[in-house]
Amino acid sequence: MDLSEYFHALRARWRWVVAGLLLGLGVAATAVLATIPVYQTSTQLFVSTQQSKDDIELYSGSSFSQQRVKSYTQIVTTPRVLRPVIEELGLDTTPDQLAEQIVVSSPSDTVLVDIAVRDTDAARAARIANEISESFVAVVDQLERSASQPSPVRISSVRQALEPTVPVLPATTLTLIMGVVLGFVLGAIAALVRHTTDTYVRTERDLGGVVNAPILGEIPFDRQSADQPCSPTLIDQPQGAAAEAYRALRTNLQFVEAAGQLNSLVVTSSVAREGKSTTAINLALALADNGLKVVVVDADLRRPKIAHYLGLIDTVGLTTVLLGKIDWRAALQKWGGQLHVLAAGDAPPNPSELLSTQRMTDLLRQLESEFDLVILDAPPLLPVTDAALLSTCAGGAVVLASSGRVRRDQLSRALRSLEIVGARLLGVVLNMLPASPRTGATYYTNSYYTTTYRPRSRWRRLFGGAPSAPAQPETVEDLRSKSAAIS
Repeated sequence: MDLSEYFHALRARWRWVVAGLLLGLGVAATAVLATIPVYQTSTQLFVSTQQSKDDIELYSGSSFSQQRVKSYTQIVTTPRVLRPVIEELGLDTTPDQLAEQIVVSSPSDTVLVDIAVRDTDAARAARIANEISESFVAVVDQLERSASQPSPVRISSVRQALEPTVPVLPATTLTLIMGVVLGFVLGAIAALVRHTTDTYVRTERDLGGVVNAPILGEIPFDRQSADQPCSPTLIDQPQGAAAEAYRALRTNLQFVEAAGQLNSLVVTSSVAREGKSTTAINLALALADNGLKVVVVDADLRRPKIAHYLGLIDTVGLTTVLLGKIDWRAALQKWGGQLHVLAAGDAPPNPSELLSTQRMTDLLRQLESEFDLVILDAPPLLPVTDAALLSTCAGGAVVLASSGRVRRDQLSRALRSLEIVGARLLGVVLNMLPASPRTGATYYTNSYYTTTYRPRSRWRRLFGGAPSAPAQPETVEDLRSKSAAIS
């Protein structure tokens, strides 16, 4: 992965990064709140010799004091110094435990001794530090004094320990900063790992190396229309981002048509629940709105959706036509001004065999001669062979790749199945994309396209107005009457 791919991964998985950052901040804040405040104060002592008579003695005394200071720093934390402190202050501790609260230091080339004490009680820390300095002075005096001579060393206090007002622990600012940084790093690592191991198709970038065909469109997910039968996106939200995406798909198909005659196409996917039926209907509506005479054939005889989606009769359709029970003209149902629908009909016991018959090929040729375009909604490619069989009869196949629904290896195997049977792959449509500026969900508004602006192209009017309202669905009696009249 190069730098741009790392950036793309972090951008695509930004929620992981934010989650890591918040987790790190939360852990740091918890640690700060759970930590008992610790206060620190210090006292400073000055070590000197008794008064000297001349310069030579003064210099010698200064050198003597510096040498002594190195040893004195080791004496401060001994039980001989600390035990009197514990007894004087009535502390519930031992000399060794108290020594862990003390830090003794001496600045280089000086005769100063700094005694720092830490404690959870600010006042107690100051009392301990001052008491240690007094005990230390007494112990040194005992050690340096001889039987006949006074101690040559004199220790005086330079600074008394004061009660601190601000704790040294926890270091709130530093802890929070470290929590944020570590959380960000962990979140970024998790995002990169998740991105690397994620095999699902999510954006157009994920199609690289898998699809060797045009990307015909990118359609954002429209939950409202997906959950409402009889409410295609182009009818329910004609100026929405998804509707514009379907019109863009219609426009892109004109260039495919320019490369060769296209009278029919199969809309399929790799696996189930990728939105092929929804796409087939809305694409048909976009083409019909452009003035084309379009028929949608529900060729998914296993799990038909078209009739239910449009509120049409589902007991008469492709199955009854292929079985010779009714003429295809009588089985057609009209929906809207230019859109015709051939529902699936009752589920047969042998869908693949029925779709591979010569009767199906003949029916497709008749529909192509009657309509400008025939759109077949076929089953997914991987579970069954129906879509691959239909694609060899039709002018080509449009394969949907739904974001977060299909893995790259599944899409690759689906496209391979079309290649094996010699079917023409028209292109791939990236479907169900999360709303983003790239998909146009935040760009198009109800006022973007007005009645005064309608681009035109070779497929008559490519960007027409909203489709006309759907016609009232026919009844079974109407279809039977039509069939009898044709007979």
